[in-house]
Amino acid sequence: MRIGVLALQGAVPEHVAAVQRALRASGKRGEAILVRRPHDLEKVSALIIPGGESTTISRLIDKFKLREPIIQRARAGMPMMGTCAGCIIVASGGDGTIEQMKLIDAQVVRNAFGRQRESFERALDINGYDSPFCAVFIRAPIIEKVWGECKALASVPEGIVMAKQGNILALAFHPELTGDPRIHEMLIGMV
Repeated sequence: MRIGVLALQGAVPEHVAAVQRALRASGKRGEAILVRRPHDLEKVSALIIPGGESTTISRLIDKFKLREPIIQRARAGMPMMGTCAGCIIVASGGDGTIEQMKLIDAQVVRNAFGRQRESFERALDINGYDSPFCAVFIRAPIIEKVWGECKALASVPEGIVMAKQGNILALAFHPELTGDPRIHEMLIGMV
């Protein structure tokens, strides 16, 4: 099993390490693969679009001609996870500053929790988990609403912070910055 991490900008090494932890924790064999070009995408069973800066990541996705191949693979059923900026990119609605992939029926608001200095951690109750997940929010978006087939998996008083639609996970927070492998294990389990 090969889990791709879109390696254009953002929390790439952290996601690679989190995938390795999740593979060990789940007892599955596999590896994390860096995805920088369309031919890299052909090698993976799942893809993570990491946090970072959403306008930069979106521009680089276009520069390296990855947008259509990613959309095609996602629509063909490849599991994907978008975290923070990746959540904004996979959503259907936003503030119009970037071209979104429209892979989940969700409206996302950028930087909903403020700037870098307003970053925080919060224990989240995630549907299907026996114990809370410590989530790290850094200049995080919020999922303002979901519709259609998209379902909220975790919320805070400000709004939805984790959603799933079919083979796509969208998270407003950074699961790769904790030692808890459960969310990456969830992605691996979708392969």
